[in-house]
Amino acid sequence: MDKIYLDHAATSPVNPQVVDYMIPFMNDMFGNPSSIHSFGRDARKALDEAREIAAHSIHANPSEIIFTSGGTEADNLAILGVAMAYKKRGNHIITTQAEHHAVLRTCQNLEKEGFEVTYLPIDEKGQISIETLEKALTEKTILVSIMYGNNEVGTLQPIPEIGKILSSHQAFFHTDAVQAFGIEKMDVHKIGIDLLSTSSHKVNGPKGVGFLFAKKGIRLYSLLHGGEQETKRRAGTENLPAIIGFSKAIQISQLNRVEKQTQYKQFKETLLSIFEKSCIDFEVNGHPEESLDHIVNISFTGMNVESMLVNLDLMGIAVSSGSACTAGSVDPSHVLVAMYGNRSGRISSSIRFSFGLGNTQEQIERAGKEVVNIIERMKKSKGI
Repeated sequence: MDKIYLDHAATSPVNPQVVDYMIPFMNDMFGNPSSIHSFGRDARKALDEAREIAAHSIHANPSEIIFTSGGTEADNLAILGVAMAYKKRGNHIITTQAEHHAVLRTCQNLEKEGFEVTYLPIDEKGQISIETLEKALTEKTILVSIMYGNNEVGTLQPIPEIGKILSSHQAFFHTDAVQAFGIEKMDVHKIGIDLLSTSSHKVNGPKGVGFLFAKKGIRLYSLLHGGEQETKRRAGTENLPAIIGFSKAIQISQLNRVEKQTQYKQFKETLLSIFEKSCIDFEVNGHPEESLDHIVNISFTGMNVESMLVNLDLMGIAVSSGSACTAGSVDPSHVLVAMYGNRSGRISSSIRFSFGLGNTQEQIERAGKEVVNIIERMKKSKGI
């Protein structure tokens, strides 16, 4: 039985082209980019080229790219970095109730340090209200951190509108774009983004590397103290093989971005069509139109998500009930709670399907049919 991986929002397989591209930088080009001899100069040249690729993907300047150990560090550097660097200007931060825990827990930590944080509510489609954001802004607001596209339900936030509002306010605009990067077209300067976080392992690159875009002129308090790497903003010898792999993954993602979107839309339509034709009870969580194409979160009415996940795994199908960062947690999805309230049946009956490299139309069809079969067996065992 061939296994089917439909949990690409948790992590994605490394593209074989990326693996091949990385090997020379572990075997031969192993120099430290800070060294002045030929080995170091070769490494520095490769690092500079990777930075240019990363910058080009979001229409930024290479000097505005800071390589990190991943999305979590990028989020932390953006939020803590701005908060500590600009605390004399104000102590108010705005975010949403549906952010990734890398953002939420960083903000909660800042509250312990005397900062005030406003957690904007989201509606049943997963979006914030622009009017609510405008009302939350004060003269003490120094940062607004709002996710580009949600990692659990796929909903896209009104990023251009937020950027326009903040263009006339002192607050910097940070967006966690970990799920959207490589899927959505991004032009940070055009839509008014000041800081943007990404992660390699979501775009078929290696784990343990990402980058933070920080607009020219923004001061950041450093989280790490040591050498002067990344123009004194992130100390530590750069993980060159991983950065090189990330740059290759970025290039590939940009080349076939539109084709991927079309394919993932088809996968989503196929899955929903199978469920509709089978007449099982289900509801889609998230925005019906303004959503990431590779994520679909579905509530199967009356079904227990844990039982469904186990049964699907036994059939060789990997899906999830939400963020991989909360795996094993007994707490319900904070995103679904924010959308529907903590008494909603959707919280205990929802599954996230996320598509990516290696998935085929045949796999989606098989997965959809297996879900239907499992639901029918579970209902029969309950005498429904």
